[in-house]
Amino acid sequence: MKKILSLFIVAILALSLVACQGAQTGTEGSQTTGGTSTSSTINVYTRDSSSGTREAFEDAIGLGEGELTSAASEVSSNGDMATRVGQDVNGIGYASLTTDFEANNVKALSFEGVEPTSETVLDGSYKMQRPFNYVTRADGDYESDEKQQLVEAFIAYMTQSVEGLTVVQENGGIVDMSEAVAWSELAANYPVLEQDNSGITIRTGGSTSVEKVVSACLQAFQPLAGNVDYAMAQTGSGDAVPRTLGSEKDGANAIDIGFASRAFNDDEDVSGALESGEICKDAVVVIVEATNPMTDISQQEAHDIFSGTKTSFDAE
Repeated sequence: MKKILSLFIVAILALSLVACQGAQTGTEGSQTTGGTSTSSTINVYTRDSSSGTREAFEDAIGLGEGELTSAASEVSSNGDMATRVGQDVNGIGYASLTTDFEANNVKALSFEGVEPTSETVLDGSYKMQRPFNYVTRADGDYESDEKQQLVEAFIAYMTQSVEGLTVVQENGGIVDMSEAVAWSELAANYPVLEQDNSGITIRTGGSTSVEKVVSACLQAFQPLAGNVDYAMAQTGSGDAVPRTLGSEKDGANAIDIGFASRAFNDDEDVSGALESGEICKDAVVVIVEATNPMTDISQQEAHDIFSGTKTSFDAE
């Protein structure tokens, strides 16, 4: 009986030892803290192929078509990118300078030794930059003349007025205020602003990176325009032209103003628009989780990481 009891105790101790060893080692080559890996293996995050941010980023680091590592995790929007990287101590991605970095637990890296700021973008020393552009429906292709006039007034507010450009600037857009005009001078050109426009809705779509700037401008414009309503459905830069001038302009996804976080491509014909142009400039920034010791990244290092050549933060 004593012999059986002794064997039973030995077996229990052996099983306990195996369980403890398994809990201590976890997955080979990594440790976990709060469910997040702290190994040095890099987890790459990228946007989908229609993203203007992705296009600007890949151009800036010289990443050619098909070079992106197959291990990259694709995210749906600028906000999703910040959230995912902020939750991954080994994560690296890229986002708009308009992103709320602190709220998402991420930090922006300098690029080639230059910090991304309004000053470095405007003077050209920060090279990873792009325009925030807009395109509208064609002249006469609106539900009413009043709606067309309100769209024109909103574009003028956002791109020409001191008040509108200040809103853009306060929300991360990089603007040159030297030729800005007081809104009171511009508003006189749009008598539609004097009436009740609460039954009219301005619909916008396109880039998710531009969403923060556009949302703030629409909120500020609304009480200046007879309480016009607005609806935002940002789905990516590649949707800006199809939803205003192209195949989707008369369907369920139709919008009045489309936005792109890049220049419009040669195959995106905006010549038929009532208006198109640039709102402001923006910087694309490489982001990492806030505790990552990195502060700067070179073009070559970014290329190597996103192509999969460099897979560890510790690798030389």
